[in-house]
Amino acid sequence: MIEIQDLHKSFDGNEVLRGVSLRINEGEVVALIGGSGSGKSVLVKHVAGLMRPDRGHILVDGKEINTLNSRGLRELRDRLGFLFQGGALFDSLTVAENVAFPLEEKTKLSDERIRSRVLKELELVGLSGSEHKYPSQISGGMVKRAALARALITDPEIMLFDEPTTGLDPVIGLAILRLIDSCHGRLSFTGLIVTHEIPKVFSIVDRVAMLHKGTIWAEGSPQEFVSLKDPVVEEFLGEGAGNSLTR
Repeated sequence: MIEIQDLHKSFDGNEVLRGVSLRINEGEVVALIGGSGSGKSVLVKHVAGLMRPDRGHILVDGKEINTLNSRGLRELRDRLGFLFQGGALFDSLTVAENVAFPLEEKTKLSDERIRSRVLKELELVGLSGSEHKYPSQISGGMVKRAALARALITDPEIMLFDEPTTGLDPVIGLAILRLIDSCHGRLSFTGLIVTHEIPKVFSIVDRVAMLHKGTIWAEGSPQEFVSLKDPVVEEFLGEGAGNSLTR
């Protein structure tokens, strides 16, 4: 379970997060939406322990992560998978080597066992046969799939997705969202998805939270969210979003 309490963060005097509070229950997937520059990626990086707030608290299973020492942060990250916006694959490594990297860094598994797990994970994300290719040799959608396989290879309890469909065409973007949903069904991780895919993402999440003016402006189930009679929410969703919602 992740609990964010009254989180504040400023950059050069610009207050981006102004008291964000949000709870993500164990096994739940929450979509974090909001306008460009609203602080969505900043918030998810705080949850990952990559940034420290000016004030406020982030608790994972009741433990305050902002006070963790280096060992504590390392243990937290061992439980966590992060899909970065651009995939963040290592250009000098093949797809298989990229996916194997967390296992080589964090475990004492044999080379044979690592290879077996990597090939299985690549099969699950639809990349069988691409293990020997380099990131420059595959499409943007395949890069995202490889990055997802790398994030999932350690069977994380928590998954953070920072704009997983950015730069992809609508068909490939929808395929990535469906893949995330399939992976959640397999691993039952607790997930936070930062996304602009409205309303497509609503079909794979349990709740939606909207970040606006530095706070969680509105939240609820997808059905509740599209039914809100709030001018800010209605403007953001745009005309017809509610009609295209499927669950």
